[in-house]
Amino acid sequence: MGFILGKKLKMSQIFKEDKGIPVTIIQAGPVVVTQVRTKEKDGYEAVQVGFGTKKAKNIRKPQLGQFKNLGNFQYLKEYKIQDAPKDKSTGQAGCRIEDFKVGDVLTVSQLKEGEKIKISGLSKGRGFQGVVKRYGFSGGPKTHGQKNRLRAPGSIGNTALQRVALGRRMAGRMGQEKIIVKNLEIVSVDPGKNILMVKGAVPGRKGTLVIIQNSI
Repeated sequence: MGFILGKKLKMSQIFKEDKGIPVTIIQAGPVVVTQVRTKEKDGYEAVQVGFGTKKAKNIRKPQLGQFKNLGNFQYLKEYKIQDAPKDKSTGQAGCRIEDFKVGDVLTVSQLKEGEKIKISGLSKGRGFQGVVKRYGFSGGPKTHGQKNRLRAPGSIGNTALQRVALGRRMAGRMGQEKIIVKNLEIVSVDPGKNILMVKGAVPGRKGTLVIIQNSI
């Protein structure tokens, strides 16, 4: 299938052939199929999976009924079959909706060392930041009688418009945005411990939920 949810643990480095490789260590899965959506019933084909654990008192009753005998999941995500990597010879998706049923467990063993994957997650939140840090503005002059203008945004509009134009780059909340990193190489897979090592950096802080997919 080439799709699994994971949690970013930390960054480290490993050594291969006397070379240091920076890696991100991810706890990938296991995930459980909680719902199968079909074209006849839902209008599209997708597999819904659950990951992580959560107290039952913090889960809505409709979901508790859906999760019956499956577990109390912290995260739910859908994976559309049309997004699955396609077979180059036939042009068809590499998996079919008929291959899945509720209760199936998907593990990190479906991924192989050396494969290319794409990972998406929320970037670190930076809070309220000014234009110098948020957008790389140069700030105001540092000499010639200027003061308190070093990190100022400068003019934000014309006199004639009598308003601030839409899309003007100004200070505001920074970070906590969805980031997708493509073509990350799998360095190591440990199915016994559900550990995945990926070369390079992955968006988010420690504990961030990440979505792992095969590159198309």
